[in-house]
Amino acid sequence: MGAQSTPVLTLSRVASGAIVANRFVTVANAQAGADANALGVSVSAAVAGEVVPVDVIGSTIVEAGAAVAAGATVKSDASGRAITWATSGAKVGVALDAATAAGQMIEVLLIPNVA
Repeated sequence: MGAQSTPVLTLSRVASGAIVANRFVTVANAQAGADANALGVSVSAAVAGEVVPVDVIGSTIVEAGAAVAAGATVKSDASGRAITWATSGAKVGVALDAATAAGQMIEVLLIPNVA
């Protein structure tokens, strides 16, 4: 089955830097880095100063940064992509789809996270 999404809340944010579509975004409106807390996931790409929609509650589509099993808790890699959470970093979602390699789009159920 192809990746789908059911966002419950999408916020419009002004990007503080370049953001790639389908990547985790921080509360500072920047593309998330490794282990970062995330506000949500960008729905589209943006450059600094542009408005970008960010899914913050519900499920959304995220680009995988490596193989991810369905049901795995995920975190952000250095590029804001979803990777499997092991022992450190902010838990930002649960993979609802599996990815066999980096670059694949998967549905992720977003979970609230704080520093």
